[in-house]
Amino acid sequence: MFFFLSFLLNPERANRDADFDFEMLGSRESSLLIIDKPRFKKDEQSKDSTFFRDGVRQIDFVLSYVDDVKKETDLKVERRKEFEQNLRKTGLELEIEDKMNSEDGRTYFVKIHAPWEVLVTYAEVLGIKMPIKESDIPRPETFSFNCMLGPLKLARNVKYPHPEYFTAQFTRHRQELFLIDDQSTFFPSSSRNRIVYYILSRCPFGIEDGKKKIGIERLLTSYTYSAAFPLHDGQYWKPSEPPNPVNERYTLFQNWARFSYFYKEQPLDLIRNYFGEKIGMYFVFLGFYTEMLFFAAIVGLACFIYGLFSMHNSTSSTEICDPEIGGQIIMCPLCDVVCDYWRLNSTCLSSKVSYLFDNESTVFFAIFMGIWVTLFLEFWKQRQARLEYEWDLVDFEEEQQQLQLRPEFEAMCKHRKMNPVTKEMEPHLPLHKRLPWYFLSGATVALWMSLVLACMVAVIVYRLSVFATFASFMESEASLKHVKSFLTPQITTSLSGSCLNFIVILILNFFYEKISAWITKMEIPRTYQEYESSLTLKMFLFQFVNFYSSCFYVAFFKGKFVGYPGKYTYMFHVWRSEECDPGGCLIELTTQLTIIMTGKQVFGNIQEAIYPWVLNWWRRRKSRTNSEKLYSRWEQDHDLETFGSLGLFYEYLETVIQFGFVTLFVASFPLAPLLALLNNIIEIRVDAWKLTTQYRRPVAAKAHSIGVWQDILYGMAVLSVATNAFIVAFTSDMIPRLVYYYAYSTNASEPLRGYVNNSLSIFLIADLPNHTAPSEKRDYTTCRYRDYRYPPDHDQKYFHNMQFWHVLAAKMTFIIVMEHIVFLVKFLVAWMIPDVPKDVLDRIKREKLMIVKILHDFELKKLKENLIFDSQEFAKEFLIQENKVQLAKSTV
Repeated sequence: MFFFLSFLLNPERANRDADFDFEMLGSRESSLLIIDKPRFKKDEQSKDSTFFRDGVRQIDFVLSYVDDVKKETDLKVERRKEFEQNLRKTGLELEIEDKMNSEDGRTYFVKIHAPWEVLVTYAEVLGIKMPIKESDIPRPETFSFNCMLGPLKLARNVKYPHPEYFTAQFTRHRQELFLIDDQSTFFPSSSRNRIVYYILSRCPFGIEDGKKKIGIERLLTSYTYSAAFPLHDGQYWKPSEPPNPVNERYTLFQNWARFSYFYKEQPLDLIRNYFGEKIGMYFVFLGFYTEMLFFAAIVGLACFIYGLFSMHNSTSSTEICDPEIGGQIIMCPLCDVVCDYWRLNSTCLSSKVSYLFDNESTVFFAIFMGIWVTLFLEFWKQRQARLEYEWDLVDFEEEQQQLQLRPEFEAMCKHRKMNPVTKEMEPHLPLHKRLPWYFLSGATVALWMSLVLACMVAVIVYRLSVFATFASFMESEASLKHVKSFLTPQITTSLSGSCLNFIVILILNFFYEKISAWITKMEIPRTYQEYESSLTLKMFLFQFVNFYSSCFYVAFFKGKFVGYPGKYTYMFHVWRSEECDPGGCLIELTTQLTIIMTGKQVFGNIQEAIYPWVLNWWRRRKSRTNSEKLYSRWEQDHDLETFGSLGLFYEYLETVIQFGFVTLFVASFPLAPLLALLNNIIEIRVDAWKLTTQYRRPVAAKAHSIGVWQDILYGMAVLSVATNAFIVAFTSDMIPRLVYYYAYSTNASEPLRGYVNNSLSIFLIADLPNHTAPSEKRDYTTCRYRDYRYPPDHDQKYFHNMQFWHVLAAKMTFIIVMEHIVFLVKFLVAWMIPDVPKDVLDRIKREKLMIVKILHDFELKKLKENLIFDSQEFAKEFLIQENKVQLAKSTV
């Protein structure tokens, strides 16, 4: 009877409801009935269609599941039935595609459409801003040299796909205020899928063990559904055909994701419209960071070229390579028993290469990078403020996200507590239930960080073990015959140890990612922001230790506690501590940094590009078993990789770790910004390509900043000033050379002449203990070693001489002066550059004024219309009553 009355009132809606009631049956039961329905024919709809079968209702979201009789349980069927019924109760419209119509013949697809009433309701709940009037504020010109930068620019319709509007938070009661030309296109697809996902994440699907089960994420975890995703607009290699909407995916691929466009600017507004503000913010940050790296790369390259052209004028290298100077200096053995004496000029080539990165420009570049980091962060704050205005994020506060509880948190909580902000009862998890997981989490992070340090010690032991082997055949009789080679035992050991260390880093990183994600889930964070913050802290601390510990060891510990011949220090009383090359440890730090940084970037780009492509190819190959079937839009997207809620997290982590390589140790490797620049140019296109072509479309999300990563960048910027000052002072050979230049040189015409001999102390071979002396006896009476100690004929033989203390005082003075200069400049730069540009403040004030005026005029107009309507109604009622009175009088 109800259906009959509905049919009389609205036959189309009644037929649709009948279809819904039919499809609400359980998967196993309904599959038998769906077969009787008219089969979906290939010629009825394009394979790229993003609409329901009626060709009118747009598909906003897709759920999929495999109805496998062998593995299927009644519980999953009931969960799906309950979940889909509750989705319909919220107003969403569902259409189910039978597995017989799918390519693999096994997968059901549940297509979801959000009608207008649902969209306007939840747009108000989520506070989505929509246009009310076209803005009268002209767009600011970012660049002044348009003629020079013309080739870098995109077409205006690509860069700015829509005009700028004054916007206000949408409300159903003021729909006439908003610029609604067409209800089907008023809300962009990113807002539509965000609204639908909000409903899916909070929709209940049953009660188990007295707890309410809610959210699509729990259903995905239990494999009740196999996937949940919004659709791409269409194919990325061709534009859409009517009646499909404009294919923004195709536009993005053509103007953003192609590698031939590596020199072009990014269509940031289009990225934001398609993927949402959160992903858009990442690409804005990566693009801005890459632009700033360009200036650092230019200066770093200039410093490297200076070292390259002045290499042959280096007095130290000349003396080391001179057969009459370096060739006559006999050095003490590099290891016990098996190592022989060697001549200093055998390290000629390595000393020249070391000068490339250890020259006068090193100090300048270290100071420059300290200032560059400050400029980068201050200008990023301005860029972020400008973006907040352009993307309607000025009034967006993080508290809006904090008030949105994770469905998993709601499901796990039995207790309720009054929220002091909303004054509503919300799920609450007592602290005593979280503490055990917090302790386990802290212990796990500490254990893995200790494991990283243990692996680093193992690599050091490896280097000490193989060093004797390398030294025994590389520093043999050949080295005593003036043979010059770049591959000294130190360099050879450093190269092999760095490669081994990089492999260990990748292995540890792979396992820790899995463990940290599991531990963070067990902590049951209250909101998604708390979840990401907790995971960020764990992952960053681990990767900081994992990637940088070996560099810190080479920069600040290696060669600093060696001792001297006859009284060397030993690790575990077995292996002699590592010594630096006679030219210093800087070249070894450069080698370590180059291998780890370059290896990580190359491996990361290959993994990001090849891994999803191979998986997608294999998945498509397996699914295309029935080629006569329609390979629909939802099936094509279903066979793509999932970007995941943490996809962006790992992108930020990768960028921040690279930022550490560029800033923390840049004094040892001026080419680090150039390598990072080249990597980021490729990284932007790789990320764009994989998001556009290889991944399902992510659910749109809002973000007004890069979040906790900004605080991490500030911390690393401060730390980089100290690390670079210590590298120049203790790892570089710059300060000892300056001390000799000003205090100990006796040659006025060539002040650095004699520095090499001055930096090497003398040891009496007769004082060598028998268990450490070379097995093959030589006719030498003394040998040299790198240190500032008194000679054997002095009263305080082998004690540190006065020059050692002068050099140490100079190093400490340099650190203090450099840090104060850089921090003073950083403070002045941060004070001079405002966080929000003045023109942005003016635009924000102008927009707020216009919105208030528009709202006031709208309410005033509405009030007048109501008054006129009320007066007309009153006049009508008065006339009716007057007519009744006159009629009564005439009757009497």
